[in-house]
Amino acid sequence: MNDTTTCPYCGVGCGVKAQVQDQSIIAVSGDREHPANAGRLCVKGSALHETTSASNRLLSPRVAGVEVSWDTALDNVAERLQAIIDRDGPGAVAMYLSGQLLTEDYYVANKLMKGFIGSSHVDTNSRLCMSSTVAGYKRAFGGDLMPCSYDDIDHAELMILVGSNAAWNHPILYQRMVAAKRANPALRVVVLDPRRTATSDLADLQLSLKPGSDAQIFNLLLVELARRGQLNEAYISAHTEGFEAALSAAQESAPDIASVALDCDVSEQDLSSLVDWFCNTEKTLTFFSQGINQSSSGTDKVNAIINCHLATGRLGKPGMGPFSLTGQPNAMGGREVGGLANQLAAHMDFSSAASIERVERFWQAPNMARAEGYKAVDLFDAIERGEIKAVWIMATNPVVSLPDANRVRKALERCELVIVSECMSRTDTLDLAHIALPATTWGEKNGTVTNSERRISRQRGLISAPGEARHDWWAICEVAKRLGYTQAFDYRAPVEIFREHAALSGFENAGSRGFDISAMSTIGAQEYDHLKPIQWPITADAPQGTERLFSDGRFFTPSQRARFLTITPRQPAQQTDADYPLRLNTGRIRDQWHTMTRTGRAARLLQHRPEPFIEIHPQDAERFQLKDGALAELFNDLGHYRAPVVITTHQRPGELFIPMHWSRQFSGDAISGSLIASETDPVSGQPESKQGRAGLRAVDTRWRARLLVRQALELPVTYWTRVPLEHCTSYRLADTHTVDNWDNWCHRYLGEAPSMRLHDGHDGRYRACGLRDGKLNWLLLVERDDALPDLDWLDQQFAASTLDTDQRRQLLAATAPGNQPCGAVVCSCFQVREPEIRAAVLAGANSAERLGAQLKCGTNCGSCIPELKALISDTTEEVEHALE
Repeated sequence: MNDTTTCPYCGVGCGVKAQVQDQSIIAVSGDREHPANAGRLCVKGSALHETTSASNRLLSPRVAGVEVSWDTALDNVAERLQAIIDRDGPGAVAMYLSGQLLTEDYYVANKLMKGFIGSSHVDTNSRLCMSSTVAGYKRAFGGDLMPCSYDDIDHAELMILVGSNAAWNHPILYQRMVAAKRANPALRVVVLDPRRTATSDLADLQLSLKPGSDAQIFNLLLVELARRGQLNEAYISAHTEGFEAALSAAQESAPDIASVALDCDVSEQDLSSLVDWFCNTEKTLTFFSQGINQSSSGTDKVNAIINCHLATGRLGKPGMGPFSLTGQPNAMGGREVGGLANQLAAHMDFSSAASIERVERFWQAPNMARAEGYKAVDLFDAIERGEIKAVWIMATNPVVSLPDANRVRKALERCELVIVSECMSRTDTLDLAHIALPATTWGEKNGTVTNSERRISRQRGLISAPGEARHDWWAICEVAKRLGYTQAFDYRAPVEIFREHAALSGFENAGSRGFDISAMSTIGAQEYDHLKPIQWPITADAPQGTERLFSDGRFFTPSQRARFLTITPRQPAQQTDADYPLRLNTGRIRDQWHTMTRTGRAARLLQHRPEPFIEIHPQDAERFQLKDGALAELFNDLGHYRAPVVITTHQRPGELFIPMHWSRQFSGDAISGSLIASETDPVSGQPESKQGRAGLRAVDTRWRARLLVRQALELPVTYWTRVPLEHCTSYRLADTHTVDNWDNWCHRYLGEAPSMRLHDGHDGRYRACGLRDGKLNWLLLVERDDALPDLDWLDQQFAASTLDTDQRRQLLAATAPGNQPCGAVVCSCFQVREPEIRAAVLAGANSAERLGAQLKCGTNCGSCIPELKALISDTTEEVEHALE
């Protein structure tokens, strides 16, 4: 069996080798033959095998909460959809898809909806992360065409990362950047980001610019290129159009370095350095991600970046180009098959009548949609007002991830028919489903994905699906058959879908569309099973794929010239005011993925950042009278968010950062989307998730506690967050109400009085545990601080058949054998904690390399190296201060 597959997390698209035993994936490692990662995996990828158990999986179809057969569920889906279509028309039904789907799933979903049902209301959660890039590339190049390759990193002499914390969000690619800088000390790295992040560790220069001001800086670069005579006049003349208008617009908004530095709130000297380096370095790569895309002017920011590369001819050659770092493993694959509501399959659009007719003929579609559908935010608005009566949601959790999350929840609560295809037994969105369909997940799914460099890779089914879980493409096709479209959806395997997808990409193409994989339209089943990673285009002229695009200077616009765009920078749509004075930024953290339905299953991935948090600058902490670790609440007119405060100078004053991952499955009130307004980019429809606004206030808690309990439960407390462990569930609790009698509290909420307890009324500490038949059932530690033993040790006590006297004493003493270290896990790969690292630094391990040699931290994925360096610096400073 071929045991290689592709990671299901970020858009890097790392190859994975899996070790399978007795129909279980028991270990994973990086695939050394995969060009995206050459054997390396980040901490999330390294923990993949810890997320594949059958526990907490959705194992059977459900209708109205009752388990039914697949035939009954599919009949219900088809009959109820048909009834709504007959009554209200095809525009009353919609699908909301995900970059977690495989290309084959995506393809049949779009074919069914846009070609056979006749509704173009098909959008995807990729709208939330990459649609501004799609729009920017299309405006400039005539197609959604990312021009670069990962190999360009090895040739670059200047790398600019804009709105990208690659060290945490694309760690394997970041480590390649680190290696490139090590190999070429002359390589310069610039980070443009309001926050100092782990990525800043690599930077020769960081511009901590005012949020939302990126376009002005790139307009300035265009102006200075012209002023200094650094334009590539020959390239502009031969291969582009619209330059003069773009330059004129840039000159209006960015007349000189001094004014732009003032407007963007950056050092004039630092901005001058960036300008000098950019103007004088041909081999420049500009990486950009969500900090650019998730904006109400994200498309313009993308085009401001592209303008600078076109003006210098810096694309189509090694080491240069505007490089979008994709957020999801198959966001690009979804775009290839028309996963966005304004697209048709194979990079065709509703804006072209010829394209609509071409897809209609290829599919022999009886009900071809003729106009683009609702983009994600508008789609859920249409559900709220009752225009869309039915929605089929697949492999995503919009009740958490969309902006104005509380409103999205209300919209689905009143929707006539909500169908959810999901692999897990509980998600915030699945709780609202009328029909739930159990889906396969990573390790079970079988098909293809496309990564950030246009590389198609195989995700392979390595183990059997548990229960009655089925592939998404199969479920879609079965519904299509019940709707009367058997002949068009009679696929027996993913390879058949892939062949059709490839054939459509070349259908009446003749070089007019950049996406073309027609050379694979006759791929055999065995060849498909053993497919090696390959970059498109893949045509008769380039059967081995194409590393980078536009080397010939030909684009896919009507004139075959690239377009400059006129860019007038705009302020964020969400503006702070007296009631909501703080600028709110949201994003990913190192060890988690999306809404944690997968990563939340691996206990070690919740030990680096075990609960949601609010990052705040020390000045703001003083202003709002908050101490580090104190519970606080963010609020605005849309909702609220509760979490502990993390005080850091890495934030700019007046600005906050919160993680996007926590849902109601993992914390009480920590959904970041509940604070983000549904303001969108007018071109791409992408929400402005990076520039929200909020007020802040302290939460006056009377007690805080750690609770470990064998069975998960719900507690009426002000704040809770949970970490699933192997044998129990760990909770962090806090409340604004005083508990007069803890014994009674345990009896009421934990179902029994304590079997053992220690209570110190003077300092408020209370420690108690419940035993049943000699086994530990729960453990409650009400503490003034969080100095607790290793969670792994506590978890193991729940696995013991009985606890001896020493174990019981250690539980109530809250100490583990051997004085195990407490504190945050910094290196999740090897479970190395902060106290161990500080102790090693004090003993002389004063570099990340020495720490790695002694403790192994930082020697696997490298994601923790910036944090290791910070701990070395902090520890050294503390010692020097103590000696003064």
